[in-house]
Amino acid sequence: MLRMMLFSALLLISLFACKKDQYYRDSGQQDPHFKGNTLAYLDAVPFFFDSVAQVVRLSGMEDVFTKDTLTFFAPTDRSIKNLIENLNTELFRSGYDTVKTLADVPPVVWQKYLQRYMFHGANQLKDYPQIDFSLKSIYPGQDYLSWNNTTMNIGAVYTDDNGVKYVGYRRLSISYIPDLTYPFDNWITAFVSSTNILTDNGVVHTLDKDHYTFGFDSFAFINDMISVMQAGG
Repeated sequence: MLRMMLFSALLLISLFACKKDQYYRDSGQQDPHFKGNTLAYLDAVPFFFDSVAQVVRLSGMEDVFTKDTLTFFAPTDRSIKNLIENLNTELFRSGYDTVKTLADVPPVVWQKYLQRYMFHGANQLKDYPQIDFSLKSIYPGQDYLSWNNTTMNIGAVYTDDNGVKYVGYRRLSISYIPDLTYPFDNWITAFVSSTNILTDNGVVHTLDKDHYTFGFDSFAFINDMISVMQAGG
């Protein structure tokens, strides 16, 4: 009787293991590397980056995104859509033709604001220092020069867990500093939703949907656009 019970138990365990194997498969170590360059990655995710990829090409930065070593804090298409809506409102008020396609924006304007998201080298989350927005004097992140030498602050935010500071998950932030004479004031900050997407020529960090305006400063973008139009560019 005991032998029969042991046999039955082993049979149930065996059946359960086989059943479980149908649902749980060892997929091995996940590869974070995208098989292609940074522009190819943007093209591969059109739901988020269709307009961003267009801006890369319209700004004349295609070679950089395919050949240079680049860290790109990628805004989503939503930021471009919101920017164009604000731009068209102001253009209409000022008596100018509104933007019908992204190509209506001069390349020099796209390039200036796109380059705020671009940095030389291939830097991952681990390469950036800690930032605490409530204690900037202690954990200030670090200022970096973007591709067009705009000063941007980048830092890793260490979250709390169960009331213990800085032991939770980390996320990246990138901030535009409007006035360098007041380096800790009035930052315009965007947070990263997906880090360390490795491409053949760099790293992509995707900004979250709450980064609502491409270029960080819609007023400056609009003013630059109008100035170019007034100059006949």
